Amino acid sequence: MDFLDQQFFDENGRRMGGYGRTLVMGILNVTPDSFSDGGRFDSVERAVHHALLMAGEGADILDIGAESTRPGHEVVPVDVEIARLVPVLEALKGQIKCPISVDTTKFEVARAALEVGASIVNDVWGFHKYPALAEIAASHQAGVVLMHNRASIDPAIDIMDDMLRFLDISLGIAMKAGIPLSRIALDPGIGFGKTLEQNLQSIAHLEKLQVLGCPILVGASRKSMIGKIIDSTTDERLPGTLALHTASILRGADIIRVHDVKEAVQAARVTDRLKEI
Repeated sequence: MDFLDQQFFDENGRRMGGYGRTLVMGILNVTPDSFSDGGRFDSVERAVHHALLMAGEGADILDIGAESTRPGHEVVPVDVEIARLVPVLEALKGQIKCPISVDTTKFEVARAALEVGASIVNDVWGFHKYPALAEIAASHQAGVVLMHNRASIDPAIDIMDDMLRFLDISLGIAMKAGIPLSRIALDPGIGFGKTLEQNLQSIAHLEKLQVLGCPILVGASRKSMIGKIIDSTTDERLPGTLALHTASILRGADIIRVHDVKEAVQAARVTDRLKEI
């Protein structure tokens, strides 16, 4: 299914420029080691309760991950990731109306999730490492989020130029597999393979990604870049998160990926009104 509003595109599939409002994607980590909320929702009961809470607070999409993707994370075996994820997806069937995204880099995990109700694949490597993900997403007519990433940080590069080249390749892989633009969102990858300055540039020049013709998703929620600007723990970074997401919306973000849905929805609606002036 298309997770993007079809009104975002004209009859020829070209980007028209917005949903009319910013979409909010709520984060649900069913892992013991995620950087912000690891272990808080690692039982089916707690995960379902939090998913329903976020849906009730206005989340347009839920993004569920069963393996941490933070820098330096420990790789989780396929069977463990599936065992964490599938029971939650099965328990949510019929309980929420918003689409569910699976945050994974593994073909087998994506397939298992799509078979039990997920309709979006969120790949932090933008199909570069695991192009087979494009095939499974296409076969299920799923939406995809393609994120920019780097294996190492290079302060000397032009991060926006690197991002455009990387994501252009990602789009080529997706479209070759048969995924139309209406099912693709692009993510600059805040906090992945970037210096603090490059993360800030990614948001300050976000509108440059619009040339690729897809909606833009930004996930800066509780990221370490906030702590580098002002000393804070992950749970103390809501104000910084709202500032980064507000700036992102003003610079062209169409979707924000957040831990704190209620607060994000309010900030997004106010920022959307500002954009109308």
